[in-house]
Amino acid sequence: MTFAPKRFWRRLRYGRPIVVVSGLPRSGTSMTMRMLEAGGMEIVTDGERLADEDNPGGYYEDERVKNLANEPDKSWLRASKGRAVKVISFLLKDLPPNLNYQVILMRRDLGEVLASQRKMLDRRGETDDTPDERMMELWQDQLWRVNYLLRHAPQFEWVELEYREALQNPEGAAARIAELVEGLDEQAMAEVVDPSLYRNRAGT
Repeated sequence: MTFAPKRFWRRLRYGRPIVVVSGLPRSGTSMTMRMLEAGGMEIVTDGERLADEDNPGGYYEDERVKNLANEPDKSWLRASKGRAVKVISFLLKDLPPNLNYQVILMRRDLGEVLASQRKMLDRRGETDDTPDERMMELWQDQLWRVNYLLRHAPQFEWVELEYREALQNPEGAAARIAELVEGLDEQAMAEVVDPSLYRNRAGT
């Protein structure tokens, strides 16, 4: 992999990038973390949120991520260089700029995201009073802001993957990820993708 001069300078100054898996809730981020783990990458997770019916393969989360916006001490991220961490798209803006990041941004049909989110809340006995149309407007605005950030902030390299396409062609998804992140076992990554977990499909 070759680097532009600015990218090369950042690597020299700030070191290896942190691999960040991001996206809206219910957009395939846990699946992508599982792919990276299978591909040989060390992941950052505290294991507190256990696998359940909504995510049988596990959530791969770390509670410290939730405090990125409000916690001034983010030094734990420095220890995550060369490893993978899951960060919801809304919090990408709160990653410190004096580190490098390789971001895998997961996209999914917003109708599917909404249906999956609602079903998960129902199973937990929780409610969200935000009207569906308003929720989708908020998500669209958030994704626009995220794309703008990734295109313009120098600390980010990134690739965008569509959830449906990753499930239909896991080998292609693994190859796309490996173009961004070197040294991964693409075959092992593709083998852990489980199309049977593709529920709440658009048009069904």
